Amino acid sequence: MDDGSNYQGDWLTRQFESHRGHLRAVAYRMLGSGMEADDAVQEAWLRVSRADSSAVENLGGWLTTIVARVCLNMLQARTSRREDLIVDNLTDPVAGPQDGGDPEHEAIQADSVGAALLVVLETLTPAERLAFVLHDMFAVPFEEIAPIVRRSPAAARQLASRARRRVQGAEPGPDADATRQREIVGAFLAASRGGDFDALVALLDPDAVVRSDAAAVNMGTPDSEIRGATAVAQFFSGRAKSARLALIDGSAGAVWTLRGRPQVVFDFTVADGKIVTIAFLADPDYLDRLDLEFLRS
Repeated sequence: MDDGSNYQGDWLTRQFESHRGHLRAVAYRMLGSGMEADDAVQEAWLRVSRADSSAVENLGGWLTTIVARVCLNMLQARTSRREDLIVDNLTDPVAGPQDGGDPEHEAIQADSVGAALLVVLETLTPAERLAFVLHDMFAVPFEEIAPIVRRSPAAARQLASRARRRVQGAEPGPDADATRQREIVGAFLAASRGGDFDALVALLDPDAVVRSDAAAVNMGTPDSEIRGATAVAQFFSGRAKSARLALIDGSAGAVWTLRGRPQVVFDFTVADGKIVTIAFLADPDYLDRLDLEFLRS
């Protein structure tokens, strides 16, 4: 009896490990954080190891469902526990440097999501995010998504559709003129440091948005969107004093560093000569892959 139990346990362990890369990719898309994705996969394994898998016909689907439920719980907990974190000028983040070491880093690099998409996903509700990620990115049927979000398949389809519209219509296309983009971002940082409210407003699109990924929120950036040129200018006026102008994967942006290591990236989208989006990005997986070139302000 013990031999049979051990064999089943060994088989399940091997199967889980063979799916680990996929499960971490699901968790990373759901959570937007490599560290949280690792935690979700570990929690999923604890649940799997305690469950009876003998009657499971589609093991991959079953494992995906389990990690999705873990991620949904984490997203809901994240939403409920968020506090009003104070951002002065991003010179003293709440958290210290994070270790980018990651045993599954290669899996994320091979099957990653653009940073801009991850930031947009942060604006969705947990249920919308789960429905969109599972269906549109991993082709999970709505019949399987519905029980996870505790809705009917039709309602799950609506969640994904609403999320899809948000993702597809999020931002206008960026300006291709790198020199002009650099000038605009540099002028914005100068106006921010100098507290020049009018200059900030003039550089912003009327519907400008500030967003943060999950890791940046933990560093002290806003945990909800800031919308509109006036609100964004008010937020930045007198701040960003330690942000350094940089080329980030070839595009103009800014970076806050600690002891020479990037901690928070300010990702700017410039369209029609105006700043449309500023995204605070701090996920270690994203930071590790950056091509950074610091510029003179």
